[in-house]
Amino acid sequence: MPRILSISGLRGVIGDGLDPEFCCRFAAALGTMAEGGTVVLSRDGRSTGPVIKHAVLAGLLSTGCRVVDADVATTPTCGVLVTHLNAAAGLQITASHNPIPWNGLKPFSPAGSVFDAATGQKLIALLESGDFAYKPWDGLGSVETLDDPAGPHIERVLKLVDPDAIRQRKFKVVLDCNHGSGAVATPRLLETLGCEVTVLGGTPDGQFEHVPEPIEQNLTGLCEAVVSAGADVGFAQDPDADRLAIVDNTGRYIGEELTLALGADFVLAHRKGAFVVNGSTSRVNEDIASRHGCEFHRSYVGEAHVTAKMKSVNAVLGGEGNGGVIEPQVGYVRDSFVSMAYVLAGLVERGGTLAEWADSLPKYTIVKDKLECPREQVENACAALRSAYSDATATEGDGLRLDWPDRWVQVRASNTEPILRVIAEAPDQSIAEDLCADAMEKVRGATS
Repeated sequence: MPRILSISGLRGVIGDGLDPEFCCRFAAALGTMAEGGTVVLSRDGRSTGPVIKHAVLAGLLSTGCRVVDADVATTPTCGVLVTHLNAAAGLQITASHNPIPWNGLKPFSPAGSVFDAATGQKLIALLESGDFAYKPWDGLGSVETLDDPAGPHIERVLKLVDPDAIRQRKFKVVLDCNHGSGAVATPRLLETLGCEVTVLGGTPDGQFEHVPEPIEQNLTGLCEAVVSAGADVGFAQDPDADRLAIVDNTGRYIGEELTLALGADFVLAHRKGAFVVNGSTSRVNEDIASRHGCEFHRSYVGEAHVTAKMKSVNAVLGGEGNGGVIEPQVGYVRDSFVSMAYVLAGLVERGGTLAEWADSLPKYTIVKDKLECPREQVENACAALRSAYSDATATEGDGLRLDWPDRWVQVRASNTEPILRVIAEAPDQSIAEDLCADAMEKVRGATS
């Protein structure tokens, strides 16, 4: 299994492509770019985290960096700490939703956001050149441990909403951390908001009880737990807790796509301004922006592209349809804490149930599939779809997106896995499923 190195960072399988030596070199490249400044270091709960952490520490210390160790913490917490401590960089050890054998490294800029394309390319070039700024024995860096890494993050999130109003509702919440880093501080956030919390997978040891990507087929246990507990809502985080999927009070999975839509419906009613999503995100968000009289923009897929677009249009909110809400007031990083706070605040303001709120939004069905595909075959896949769907409006540059008045389909290579993603959306589920299946068949025909 080859390592996957991109502007977003590094991922790979431990013992099969991702080794401590390469992680040390990656950290040395980051430390060189940070010019020996302060670097925030954190990790998700994976059992391989300590091995990677020690390798990374060697790279950072050898380039003279002052390392602030947050140990097990969420990815958005790392981003918040970078700006809170005025650090030169941050580094989260995580493989996000990938299976247990995987791990990786996600760097942060001094702005507390993932690297943009230019900065990411600079890091890759430095890593390949090996021209690291190693220090002599008397210039090595230092390590200090934070006592309460999540404190500044929680404090920023609480400022977004009216905590007292939320506390009065005494929400019952089932939280599925799935043994990820969300288990460290998410219960504390919800309890601070007066919630009665049932936690599933509350030990952050990376021993996932179900497949870690928070999609419907992996969250049947959460759906059942919501019904059993008579809860108002179920929240599911991915292992590094930047993404959030939601189950409503009836035990229905309403998904990752509606996480951003619900947050936008609440925020844009109060703060007018630009709203940015990526090209694979549901059209419901465009409808919500229109409903609230706000500008709507699409970026290329990827957190770095979304945040860059947000900054260019001075957006009040942004995100991706994988359950990632980006709130600039907290940080330019996807944040499940923000998502939870906005959903609870919206329920307080609207009254009624989460199921009723979700049902009030415009109806679309989005279907997502994927297949293994060598990167050199992606262009063939796009060409086959463009030819087959000549009546659609084609948008290139981030794979290929094809739009009709009432539906769309997109095909693009993943930035983090050796796969091709196919996504289709339509007002009717059967139309979306058929469109996705037809596109998958054409892609297989073009790449086999």
